Amino acid sequence: MTIWWPYFRLAAAVLGAAAIIRQLSLSLGNALAAETPWGSHLPTVVTNFFSYFTILSNLIAVVALVAGGVWMLRTRPPLRQAQGAASPEPAWLATLLACASTYMIVTGIVYNLLLRGIPIAGISDVWTNETLHVVIPLVMLVDVLFAPRRRALPWGAMLTAVAFPIVWAVYTLVRANLITAPATGNPWWYPYPFLDPHLQGGYLGVIAYIVGIAVAIIGVAALVVWVGRRRGASR
Repeated sequence: MTIWWPYFRLAAAVLGAAAIIRQLSLSLGNALAAETPWGSHLPTVVTNFFSYFTILSNLIAVVALVAGGVWMLRTRPPLRQAQGAASPEPAWLATLLACASTYMIVTGIVYNLLLRGIPIAGISDVWTNETLHVVIPLVMLVDVLFAPRRRALPWGAMLTAVAFPIVWAVYTLVRANLITAPATGNPWWYPYPFLDPHLQGGYLGVIAYIVGIAVAIIGVAALVVWVGRRRGASR
């Protein structure tokens, strides 16, 4: 498993990066074809694209997979050396992979529970949508469960994983009412309908979703760290 796992990580990173680039090209194409000032405003369109949690979490996953794959290739033991004798991944890489895995697993859960039925015409297509919301989350789950040379992280790593989603949620809610939505012209833009108080009957509905997702993030982060500790200890 140690021999081919870095190639699995690198192949998944290439797939994820290709899906992100494809989806960005669709967004830019929409902006270039738009006939309204707000729809054709490229800085807003690009910033909105990189404001989706899905895109950010996939970017983090791509970086983590590349870093993990390259590290495994550079530090792989000789073929005659026993796999169990290989050194575990460094703490920074283990933390990065734990964070990326948490975000991607939560992305897959939230998409399939809350967003799967929403039309994607114009901003995505089937293969990019499924790659970013299903395939890469499954890759990261498999990496948590089976990747060799795991390091057991302290429980404090769970708090590190939770920090980014908190910053993202605050950024999203603050920014939302400062811009015009490119597609509709509304004087607000939210990346997901469950964050839009105009669709959720006010901010209480939004807060309920945020709390639920926060619980999911904490739970998944705890599970990822727990699995890493168990697998690291078993080495």
